[in-house]
Amino acid sequence: MAAKANSITSMFLAGGSTEGKYGIPFYLQYLAHWPEYFIVAEAPGGELMGYIMGKAEGSVAREEWHGHVTALSVAPEFRRLGLAAKLMELLEEISERKGGFFVDLFVRVSNQVAVNMYKQLGYSVYRTVIEYYSASNGEPDEDAYDMRKALSRDTEKKSIIPLPHPVRPEDIE
Repeated sequence: MAAKANSITSMFLAGGSTEGKYGIPFYLQYLAHWPEYFIVAEAPGGELMGYIMGKAEGSVAREEWHGHVTALSVAPEFRRLGLAAKLMELLEEISERKGGFFVDLFVRVSNQVAVNMYKQLGYSVYRTVIEYYSASNGEPDEDAYDMRKALSRDTEKKSIIPLPHPVRPEDIE
């Protein structure tokens, strides 16, 4: 599984899996900066099954160096086959090799299907980020969970100790 230019175009044109959130320049930026964190799954016939994109970020000195999941999407016809779990596993393995302390991701508080899936994969809620997701069409902004999974470098699991209070997006490093 690797990203190719035609796969990126397919993801952008598919639109439904990303809800129109990202444009081609955004995907290309990730592919250029973090190619190892950009993984595409294709069916034998070449259909896009799903993808994950992420990056490595944070401070090594403060034990905050980590892998970050920016987007995970599986086409509806390929859901419930374990593909999302496999893509997450691959990103976690890359983060381990890069010496990360944890992997994190943001998910809408209202997306209980995703929250439960991430919990089954070993993630826990580290903190709530107030109004992380901007709403459109007059709806209120939505909170996010910052979910984390400790990697082997974090032997004391300090990176996943939940914060006792919510934070605002501008408080996130």
